[in-house]
Amino acid sequence: MTTFDDFKDPEGVSAASLSDAHDFSDRDNMTPSQYEDVIVNHDSYGIRLTDTADGRNSASMLINKMYAWRGYAGTHQFSDDPNRITLTATDKGDVVGTLTIGIDSPIGLMADQIFKEELDAHRNLGARLCEFTKLAFDPSVRSKTSLANLFHLAVIYARDIHHCTDIVIEVNPRHRRFYERMLGFKQEGELKINPRVEAPAYLLRVNLEFVTEQIQKYGGTFSADNNVSERSFYPYFFSPREERGIINRLLRMDEQHA
Repeated sequence: MTTFDDFKDPEGVSAASLSDAHDFSDRDNMTPSQYEDVIVNHDSYGIRLTDTADGRNSASMLINKMYAWRGYAGTHQFSDDPNRITLTATDKGDVVGTLTIGIDSPIGLMADQIFKEELDAHRNLGARLCEFTKLAFDPSVRSKTSLANLFHLAVIYARDIHHCTDIVIEVNPRHRRFYERMLGFKQEGELKINPRVEAPAYLLRVNLEFVTEQIQKYGGTFSADNNVSERSFYPYFFSPREERGIINRLLRMDEQHA
């Protein structure tokens, strides 16, 4: 599985080029059927809500490829589950990245299989949890901004559409420090074996209030010719102005589907 620390910006390409160019004016000239599944689009790159069999199959192929490359076991398919939302990043029509958001429900989260005690502790305090799973990005796409866009869109879906308070993820020990340092996740509980991939895993959690504060402070501040002192991943996120535009669009789309 490719993670954030696998990404470097290609020489001579501004990582801010995508983040700075999210002008939604063209979307106003589209019919709903044209734009409902296109969340962000700049030239050949876009992020889509994957709600078709073909889209889920393409995402599954990428997941299986990346997980096999990392040595993880299992065949990873996407189900048509209303509590699971899959976003895919595409480049020239090809799926190059994917991330699935699982919304907590009476049937629980995938992480409950081995971390139920830790998750229940937060549920009992009133937290509305979601989990980010099946994160994979084609290593040929080296832009940190492209991956940050995908993660930020997932944050917006979790926080603003589904009103979640916390994100949890299960990560391999070699990735734990990165998520803690670059995104502010905290370790929950001890190391356990994840039977789905036959590999050790930590449960990490981040509160969405903290994420929102970081986006307000640092979102959209990275540029290739500007030295940003902040060392986290948040400067690669959308700016607060861009975020507001995306949220308004998604809320309108959600009302149309209601």
